[in-house]
Amino acid sequence: MRLLGLDPGIRITGWGVIDVEGNRLAHVDDGVIRLDVTATLAYRLVQLYGGLCKVIAEFTPEAAAVEEAFVNRNPASTLKLGLARGVVLLAPANAGLDVAEYSANFIKKAIVGNGHATKEQMTMMVRTLLPSARLETADAADALAVAVCHAHYRETNVRWAESMKEGAST
Repeated sequence: MRLLGLDPGIRITGWGVIDVEGNRLAHVDDGVIRLDVTATLAYRLVQLYGGLCKVIAEFTPEAAAVEEAFVNRNPASTLKLGLARGVVLLAPANAGLDVAEYSANFIKKAIVGNGHATKEQMTMMVRTLLPSARLETADAADALAVAVCHAHYRETNVRWAESMKEGAST
């Protein structure tokens, strides 16, 4: 199964693609979508959507996972990040992909074993798990971490959703 991990941002959005076969992970590609910070917010969101659509078309993932936003001290920044997250959720969903969301602490715990791991620890572990990864920026490393986290938990999520449906129908 091919998975797309996404780390949303209003300036840079990281993406990472992995293939999963059983418990084996294989790096496919990773990178970032850089947005024109001089452009209007609306135009940056259009750039983000277009960039995501290109990544999805090129790598044809079967599912996507997105890092949940954290609340920033600056309300304007938090709102802008929320808008970017909306686009990051929309693009794969619009392409027909199942989209999962994970908190930053959950991802860190899944990758490093510590929900408060540093960026350096996360990057080191992603490099260990996916040695061919380019990791152009920390955003790309974060996106690959999201994909790896989803690889570890997607079956659990599927089974949980199925059990919830069964419980609702009885």
